[in-house]
Amino acid sequence: MHDPALLMQMFALLLVIGAFAGVLAGLLGVGGGIVLVPAFFYAFQTLGYDGPQLMQVCLATSLATIIVTSLRSVLSHNKKGAVDWEILRTWAPGIAVGAILGVLVAAALRSSTLQGVFGVFGIIIGLYMGFGRADWRLGQAMPTGIRRAIYSPVMGFMSVLMGIGGGSFGVPLMSLYNVAIHRAVATAAGFGVLIAVPSVIGFLMLEVAPETRPPYTIGAVNLVAFGIVVAMTLITAPLGVKLAHAMDPKPLKRVFAVFLTLVALNMLRKAVGW
Repeated sequence: MHDPALLMQMFALLLVIGAFAGVLAGLLGVGGGIVLVPAFFYAFQTLGYDGPQLMQVCLATSLATIIVTSLRSVLSHNKKGAVDWEILRTWAPGIAVGAILGVLVAAALRSSTLQGVFGVFGIIIGLYMGFGRADWRLGQAMPTGIRRAIYSPVMGFMSVLMGIGGGSFGVPLMSLYNVAIHRAVATAAGFGVLIAVPSVIGFLMLEVAPETRPPYTIGAVNLVAFGIVVAMTLITAPLGVKLAHAMDPKPLKRVFAVFLTLVALNMLRKAVGW
């Protein structure tokens, strides 16, 4: 029997995490995973769950929430005709393959190694958010042929190792290849579904030692965190959207870039044992 007091602490922490992630997603267009993974890690660690597979639980649970939020997002964007289905269709196989490879690699790594991976990529994403420019270009059209065959699985692979959807890598990539930002955001939501579905199926089959995982975890997916965070993000994301229309989100995005970089640096510090 799980300790009721511990369950209440876990419930309260997850309510705050879900609300924060939802507001940020609506306000800045930031994918939930970039916030949820470190938040889950610190919450579960605070509650006493600090086994060698803690990061796998955080990644898997984050990706499970992304199935719901990305699917809802892509359907909403599709009603406005913003999703580029040609990009989604041609990039889908490579992204799915990369996601499956990501699960296989993540399952074999220790939590500290995955913290290091999150730290490195988190710093890169934070720096791009803080200093990237809308007029930067690598080309005038999305890559095809061999470049697409390389980029698409790499995107799926890296996203799973960070527990994030398609936005953090997909939106910058499409923007660099001259895809309009609203179309990039809408299409990246579809990338999130392609990344999250196969990876979560894999993580559900991963064995995690019962004594090191939070209560009500199947495979590496914590059902309590999944349910609470999905419910809270659905409630608070519209609030973030309203705030985005009421103020200029650009300076806030830079502030979040600093915040993300600091979180990533802290993850990196823990990974190397400092």
